[in-house]
Amino acid sequence: MKRSSGVRGAATVTVGVLSFALVTGCGGGSGDAKGSKEPSASGTSGGQAAKALSAAELKKAIIAQGDVDGYKVDASGKQLPKSKDQIKSSDTKCLPLAYAMGGLAPGDATAATAVMATQEKKPSADASKSLEDLSEGEVADSLTAAMSLNMTVVGLSSYDGEGAARTFKSVSDGVRNCSGGFPLAMQGTDQKLTGITEEKSSGTGDESVAFTAVSKQGGDVATTHVEVVRQGGTIATYYTIDIGLMMTDKPYAVPADLVKAQAAKLK
Repeated sequence: MKRSSGVRGAATVTVGVLSFALVTGCGGGSGDAKGSKEPSASGTSGGQAAKALSAAELKKAIIAQGDVDGYKVDASGKQLPKSKDQIKSSDTKCLPLAYAMGGLAPGDATAATAVMATQEKKPSADASKSLEDLSEGEVADSLTAAMSLNMTVVGLSSYDGEGAARTFKSVSDGVRNCSGGFPLAMQGTDQKLTGITEEKSSGTGDESVAFTAVSKQGGDVATTHVEVVRQGGTIATYYTIDIGLMMTDKPYAVPADLVKAQAAKLK
């Protein structure tokens, strides 16, 4: 992606998909499903029927400010879609993926909650210089560095009985069945996700799957990353974007520290 058009393209996709500056894209596929623990028909790995956490219990179980070093956690929900009515697609088999990308429950949950985790960064050396003292290349590098900020929507949803296992299966099936992308309308803005690609998951929980999502706006391509983890009767979703790294085609992923911290709070 060219830097000059990349800034415009990233901003366009960002505003169009999530109002709080996340870029969506469906392009990469699905992640490896962890199979070390075989789920039972009840949706757990221990053979006992799962009991859904209440809304209050979920809010206590989701990561909060101070749980992950280097990240600011916003639990206000102001930046997130309020309901599934704000996320639509004519391809219903792909909706669980779209919901996960919006921080919403991928399935029919008993309760759900979400937070926004934003990387805290120290000012760069160029931050103290005036604009006149920077070369054109330094200005571009400074802009890219300023936008190289990892932002992740972390969602938790809870299910009774087999609900979590069924929901996880709908996501893992969607990764395979929606590899060619799908149309998406989020918060009133139409988008076209052009590809879903499987990538290696963290392997946490009872089952986990990860994928990249790619979208296009004109000649600009935006790639974001998603992971979905089932831990007993609870589903955790992670949707990550880094605009600066995306603009420069540098690799990034769902932060392992966030996944590890969230998994620990669900034990």
